[in-house]
Amino acid sequence: MKRQIREDTLHEWNRRYTEGPTASGTTDVYIAQKFIKSESINMHLTQGSVAGPILWNLLIDPLLTSFKRRGDYCQAFADDAVLVVDGETALEIEMKANAALGHAQEWGFRNKLKFAAHKTNAITITRKLKYDTPRLSVAGVSIEMAKEIKILGVTVDDKLTFNSHVSNVCRKAINIYKKLSRAARASWGLHPDVIRTIYTAVIDPVILYAASVWAPAANKVGTQKQLGIVQRGIAQKICRAYRTVSLHSALILAGVLSLDLRVREVAALYEAKRGSPVPQLCGREVEKMTWAAGMPHPAEHTGIGVTRLVNQDDVEMHMYSTFESSQMAVKSTPELGPHSQSGTAELLALCVATKEAPTIRARTFGVYSDSMAALQTIQNYSCLHLLAVQARENIKHISREGKTICLHWIKAHAGLEGNERADELAKGAAIYTKRKPDYDRCPSAYIKRGIRTATLDEWNRRYKAGETASITKLFFPDAKAAYKVVRKFVPTYLTTQILTGHGGFSEYLSRFKCKVNPSCVCDPVQAETIQHLLLECPIHVLERFEFEQRVQQNLTLETIQELISGNNRELFIKYCTKIVEKVTSRNK
Repeated sequence: MKRQIREDTLHEWNRRYTEGPTASGTTDVYIAQKFIKSESINMHLTQGSVAGPILWNLLIDPLLTSFKRRGDYCQAFADDAVLVVDGETALEIEMKANAALGHAQEWGFRNKLKFAAHKTNAITITRKLKYDTPRLSVAGVSIEMAKEIKILGVTVDDKLTFNSHVSNVCRKAINIYKKLSRAARASWGLHPDVIRTIYTAVIDPVILYAASVWAPAANKVGTQKQLGIVQRGIAQKICRAYRTVSLHSALILAGVLSLDLRVREVAALYEAKRGSPVPQLCGREVEKMTWAAGMPHPAEHTGIGVTRLVNQDDVEMHMYSTFESSQMAVKSTPELGPHSQSGTAELLALCVATKEAPTIRARTFGVYSDSMAALQTIQNYSCLHLLAVQARENIKHISREGKTICLHWIKAHAGLEGNERADELAKGAAIYTKRKPDYDRCPSAYIKRGIRTATLDEWNRRYKAGETASITKLFFPDAKAAYKVVRKFVPTYLTTQILTGHGGFSEYLSRFKCKVNPSCVCDPVQAETIQHLLLECPIHVLERFEFEQRVQQNLTLETIQELISGNNRELFIKYCTKIVEKVTSRNK
């Protein structure tokens, strides 16, 4: 390690750490504050220390480099390494793998490290039904061949089906649900928003971990059923539904997307950020954050202040030579791509302004913007947006030249002369300027929006084609429209009974052998369903008449959809709740 530090010419503290008094010498051993003996040391392990990971990376880097020179593929994370060897025959793989393992063993011997052969597993991945198994060994100890191995939390099997991984994550999620279900029932317990938060913050990440790796497995029906079993119980708790409510109804009322569709979303976003072609981008480059390692050291950060200017007097007080004889010194209207956001436009304007400032023959500059978010983004050195980083570099360059630049926030649409002129130029550029954009990178939000639109279309197709959720489809025939509506009100125990038909109704109770007769009390021939109670039952004709008078609309199967999604939603839910309360108390 000392040789590696000297060769790589790293920081001085690394050299002092490895060559100082802690690296070699003697140490005193005390037990119960009593001196026992002195021991000589010539090596030590910084386990658990801040410097430990850095020193380990320095130590293992030569091994990874030598693997690359040999033509072997080795991927390491901390002290775990994965060696990948390919070949046409088992003998070829055996020779390559044993040679690579022998090289690693020799390197470990030179660096006083020993590989744990009993903790090392190997797996053969092939499509062949019959094949020979390679025989691998490290230091004379045979390596066990396994059918599946776990790498960084992902269970990889020899056929790359990822069935075991899906089963493992579903088992974890179900265990969490079992604990949650004890405190959440249909009529009492945790609030739906609390359950939704637990689902979003705990269960969703457990399932979606490394989704880009096993996303193709989500297309299989077996995987979709496993994920549906996990999600159905959680969705029922969110919308306070009975356990008999179908998956489609529970997902619609809970406002939760299917897990297999979420897996595809995460994988699609990952591939897009990696550079895979996305049809909606038409060849445009995806916006990426600046590499953190390329940022300046915190000691080199320059303080960037922002002054708030509320009225014209404040502006005139801080006005510098950006205007000369009431004429603009510099006019620039940068062009953006059609997919860019307003925040990106403000950042680009600030970036261009700080770049143009040094070209003016002045020593002091003022940059005025009505976007506090953009100014704070430039102030925040932890923000790695490309335009913010470039603006900070421009400010740093101006400071090094002995000049001064100040950032000012001014109130928008307040009649300030410079701001109104800038808005006028921006509108004119948006209408008349037709040229190549100065910044055409596509933000990740635009990609997410396109992926989410495709997900909702697929969810809507499944919902309409499904054989379940017949009552829910009376209120929400379209899943995309329902996704927007259900998030505007908190479902209750009775509301969910209305929207699913699963509740204290004679037809439902008779279906599950809880009541002998499914008929309504108004007519022995008519089944007591939610449609009959809301639209036809003469017992509730007075409530129905009063409701129709208040909304000035007849209550029919066709108008139910409009009422549940329109401005009269609260009145409609109150009308339905009043009827359901009477019916459920009568059928107890």
